[in-house]
Amino acid sequence: MDSTRQQKINRLIQKELSELLLAQTKLTHGLMISVSGVKVSSDLGIANIYLSVFPSEKGEETVRNINGNVKEIRYDLGQRVRHQLRIIPELRFFLDTTIDYMAHIDELLKK
Repeated sequence: MDSTRQQKINRLIQKELSELLLAQTKLTHGLMISVSGVKVSSDLGIANIYLSVFPSEKGEETVRNINGNVKEIRYDLGQRVRHQLRIIPELRFFLDTTIDYMAHIDELLKK
């Protein structure tokens, strides 16, 4: 159960990272990245960020590239939220596969 403070920080990080990734992915055609969820630890030191990538075939590679550039992304996030957060949490990006899972279940139900 997240505290109210954690929920506010989750929403703030999700909003700002969505805008940040949207600006960066406008340069790459045919790729769409959305932040599907953020989970901040109880000490507010670590943020697990779940990304949905379309097309899903490029998901693993995209998340690997984002994890490789996590320092720059954390710095950019820090510039955006420096007046709301005193300490910017460590960012960890994961691929959110719930859309693929739902499509697979839907496909099985149609059979």
